[in-house]
Amino acid sequence: MPIEMDPERFDALVDRALDGIPEELAALVHNVVVLVEDEPPADEPSDLLGLYDGVALTERDHTMGVELPDRIFIFRGPLLDMCADEAELVEEVRITVVHEVAHHFGIDDERLHQLGYA
Repeated sequence: MPIEMDPERFDALVDRALDGIPEELAALVHNVVVLVEDEPPADEPSDLLGLYDGVALTERDHTMGVELPDRIFIFRGPLLDMCADEAELVEEVRITVVHEVAHHFGIDDERLHQLGYA
């Protein structure tokens, strides 16, 4: 059975997960905004937990001009639906945040699976 949690408390879990990223990596994250949405977009799977929308650092070059910020979306509904208790939710939010930040660094899903972040 899915758990319930108010949006403010869920946002605090996302903030805690972001704070858990090692400082040496966090210092390399520039021009990225993290947004919590209730549900994924209609054209995405309904059980999608997170989404990176941007250009990975490994794909950027000097010809890119000023860009809008990359966006990381964390989807509250699917995360609440998949977790049986708050401890599981805390861990899944952490994994999802790390997974999406890793995409900013150009790490693909296959490698993230190998590392246990999928």
